[in-house]
Amino acid sequence: MERHSHYDTVSNAIEALRKEGFTIDFNLEGDYLLSHSGKIHVNDFNIVDVYRYEGNSDPSDEAAVYAIESTSGLKGILVTSYGAYSDSLSTAMLGKLKMK
Repeated sequence: MERHSHYDTVSNAIEALRKEGFTIDFNLEGDYLLSHSGKIHVNDFNIVDVYRYEGNSDPSDEAAVYAIESTSGLKGILVTSYGAYSDSLSTAMLGKLKMK
């Protein structure tokens, strides 16, 4: 499936990624991604793609949508607000998320 360079909204990006098989919802905690399937260490996943969105006037509207695949083949989505997660994450996780 051809990947778009960008989607116009967060919800459109999520919808398209789900159609591509990124069906797990991930959350962040320290060095791990959390999901209903358990924890995935920062060294055990790759960021396939990332889409960044900036609010027109409100910085709280800024978000990033990550398409993620684990080394075991799990595919999912992580949605974050810029800066909102930085206090609770490890240096390794922050580096990985900023790298893309």
